[in-house]
Amino acid sequence: MNSIVAIVGRPNVGKSTFFNRLVQRREAIVDSVSGVTRDRHYGKSDWNGKEFSVIDTGGYAIGSDDIFEEEIRKQVDLAIEEADIIVFVVDVEDGITPMDTEVAKLLRKIKKPIFLAVNKVDNAMRANDAVEFYNLGLGQYHTISSINGSGTGELLDAISEKVNDTEEHDPENAQDELPRFAVVGRPNAGKSSFINALIGEDRNIVTNIAGTTRDSIDTQYNRFGFDFNLVDTAGIRKKSKVKEDLEFYSVMRAIRSIEYSDVILLMVDATRGFEGQDEKIFWLAEKNRKGVVILINKWDLIEKETNTMKKFKQDILKKVEPFTDIPVLFISALTKQRIYKAIETAVEVFENRKNRIKTSALNEAMLEIVKSYPPPAIKGKYIKIKYCMQLPTATPQFVFFCNLPQYVKDPYKRFVENKLRDRFNFTGVPITIYFRQK
Repeated sequence: MNSIVAIVGRPNVGKSTFFNRLVQRREAIVDSVSGVTRDRHYGKSDWNGKEFSVIDTGGYAIGSDDIFEEEIRKQVDLAIEEADIIVFVVDVEDGITPMDTEVAKLLRKIKKPIFLAVNKVDNAMRANDAVEFYNLGLGQYHTISSINGSGTGELLDAISEKVNDTEEHDPENAQDELPRFAVVGRPNAGKSSFINALIGEDRNIVTNIAGTTRDSIDTQYNRFGFDFNLVDTAGIRKKSKVKEDLEFYSVMRAIRSIEYSDVILLMVDATRGFEGQDEKIFWLAEKNRKGVVILINKWDLIEKETNTMKKFKQDILKKVEPFTDIPVLFISALTKQRIYKAIETAVEVFENRKNRIKTSALNEAMLEIVKSYPPPAIKGKYIKIKYCMQLPTATPQFVFFCNLPQYVKDPYKRFVENKLRDRFNFTGVPITIYFRQK
């Protein structure tokens, strides 16, 4: 399981720029106005072969220093509670501010790895100025420039060493052996009602007020021959709607639940349709290589015509292309329609995720296909695929060995993936395909 690295610090010290460098894309809005990042940003980083998740806690508040101080404390509390590793970013131009001192005081009390990053150090004079940050009492600091990248490699080296230490961390390690199925979705999609209908008791409070579930709740499920942990997560809603700190905390919990689960049951409100936020949750699960089952809840409330279900499903699959080999079930938590089928399907997807194809069977099936339909020639050079195998990884990943892997483009990778899916059962499971030099 991935470690979670949280970036904390007061507004305008360069957290978002540092985050962008870690996830290697301009995802967070970067602006010179204080507090422009008002939501958490989430991404993946890979350094020295170690993958970890990065969360930029952002500056939520607009207003007086007092409000900023209150908000920064909430972010740090959140990071302390949920993250495995914390990067505290300060600004060499400003020196130590009262807010920096306050954050340092909170961080000194915890036992998690903490990295102090002194940002905007882009010359020798500023490197000398950074010495004052020893006074924060957090020990060794790292001088970086998020803008030009200097110093970030050394900081990432140090972080990746700690990632190894926390890789196996799981707060639910008492029930580690059981598969974990997370029920996720927008607020009020019916996640708690679904779980209550399954377990036959009102374990989770159900109301029609969006966002009642403030935390992730685990329920061990053992019925009809199934044994696993069912995780009810807080509703993930659009970032612009996340205003109170409690909900911010819930969003991070839901993200963590996705990371720590094997299969994601994405609950969609049929009366609202498959909206942009549902799509984002879907891609979050896919990015983490989790099994996915899409559940269209409240189907009993929809007026049906001959092809209503078919059209609804087609519309969803169009939005999640190219990963369309996904089960879509139409359920009602209220009437219990197909709720057990939903669990059966989640178990099947869990098994598909563990699917291991013998190298001989894989080559027998795939080499004939790639020989008949080779990748397009580039500049008169022909690509010959000679051998393939499944990698010994936790999720399905395949490598195809060929003479010119650099010329194999994404459309052909998708073609190979589709042929793999045609011949072997990976429904609901993301597949990763690599082409390598033989």
